Amino acid sequence: MGDTAITKTTTAGQVTAAGPVTTAEPVKTAEPGTTAEPVRVTGQVTATGPATVTTAGTGAPGSCRPAHAAALPVASPGESPATTEPAPGIPPAARRPSADGIPSGPGTPSGPGTPSATAATLATPVTPATPTAPLPTPRRATAPARAEEAAQPAGRGEGKGQSAAAARPGRADGEPDGSADAATTAPHDPCAHGFLPERPPVRSLIGTWTRLDAMARAAAVAPDREAAVALVERAHRAEELAALRQRVSRLSLRNAEAAAMRIAVIAVSCGWCGIDPQAPAAREVADEAFLDLWAAIAHRIGHDQFVALPTLALHNWAPERKPRRHIPIDQLARTETLVPIVRWAPEGQPLSRLDRLMLAATRLEAHGIWLFRLAETLAGRSPDDSSTPTALRRLVRVQHALRAQLLAEAAELTAAPATPQQRAVLGALAGQGALEPPVLQAADAVLGIGARRLREGRRQLLRRHLPAQHRAWLSAMDRHCAPVRTLAHRGGPDAAVYREAQESLIALRRTYTALVHAAARPTEAPLTRAA
Repeated sequence: MGDTAITKTTTAGQVTAAGPVTTAEPVKTAEPGTTAEPVRVTGQVTATGPATVTTAGTGAPGSCRPAHAAALPVASPGESPATTEPAPGIPPAARRPSADGIPSGPGTPSGPGTPSATAATLATPVTPATPTAPLPTPRRATAPARAEEAAQPAGRGEGKGQSAAAARPGRADGEPDGSADAATTAPHDPCAHGFLPERPPVRSLIGTWTRLDAMARAAAVAPDREAAVALVERAHRAEELAALRQRVSRLSLRNAEAAAMRIAVIAVSCGWCGIDPQAPAAREVADEAFLDLWAAIAHRIGHDQFVALPTLALHNWAPERKPRRHIPIDQLARTETLVPIVRWAPEGQPLSRLDRLMLAATRLEAHGIWLFRLAETLAGRSPDDSSTPTALRRLVRVQHALRAQLLAEAAELTAAPATPQQRAVLGALAGQGALEPPVLQAADAVLGIGARRLREGRRQLLRRHLPAQHRAWLSAMDRHCAPVRTLAHRGGPDAAVYREAQESLIALRRTYTALVHAAARPTEAPLTRAA
């Protein structure tokens, strides 16, 4: 059996072994076929320095290896020594050099019978110095750790914007509440609330933005376009528009959408709904400071063509009374009495036809939530699937209910007052194709009424007034519902149900068009005849 010698044993604290302590494996010596006995410690070992136990086998007195490396093969004479690793649990910074500058690691093996300098040095008792604290190891943030950090409340000196930015992924500390909000938002789910905003629109702006709120209310009730343009020019001379332009980046996304609605009201009141705020030709038509503010708001919300019905209607309503409990926004718009935030009629007077048309479009979206859910059901379904005709029948019933709702809105709308300025606003929006409700575009994406090649450009022209996430959803429905639209070229009961759904959508479109005509110009004929 080979001899085993303990050359140095040091520990950082008191080590007590109640039983025998055995190394990982028996220590192999340089002599082939022999195995050293395991090292056993039965008493109490006390030391002050880092623990390192080395063994030396017979035939290689100068070869020193840590005891924890006994599991590694020992090189035979004439071969290159094996590379050893630091002991488990001991950081690299805790290995101190010896007194004469020779490290306490494994030495270079020497010839037989010649002790190495490293072994001689290790055999000499050396009083180790107090080990310095090792460098902190980089901490890897796990998912639970990140969740705990995000859940920790902000300090007393931190602002709301900074604490909210710290909770968002991909945000740097202190970064303003800018365009990263649109990039980090979750994918839009129309099954939750359709194309309505996630929360009720902002009733009134605060701070410097109260000037924009007052300007929008004054422009909406202006008697003509010249009066509305005079309001904008007066704000330009007072440098109010420039002050608002500098504060656009500080707006949250919800407040930016509220500001966009007021910009849209001012633009259509001045007759500027069909221009591009960044186009050079727009400088010759509209006020330059207002165009700068318009372009900044468009960049903040990530939507250029927002001067249309989706912004003027879906972001310009509020419940007449605050509900006692929290309810979904689509249920809120269906069950509560709605009032416009920016009225097109003066305060104290009944709502105008333009006001009632916008509120009718909002309620149409709230009732059309079932149409979005049926569209998700039909997406990707085969026309031969048994659930396809069932979903199409339910779609027919939903479209009939939406048409009945529009017919009910017609009586109050035709009795409401209207001014020439309001009719001019409706005519300008209709000429730009900016009065198409999003719910009708969703039904069109499923049933393909406007999918003919000659009308493809017209359909994309209508969709440009929607936000990017809504346009992406409609494009996805165009692709996923293509198998269902093949029923238009088939026969049988399933194809008959599909054609019935198309006919009900055509009747719904005609009813809405008649409602717009009734709001734009007074007609004595009832709405049912036009439909």
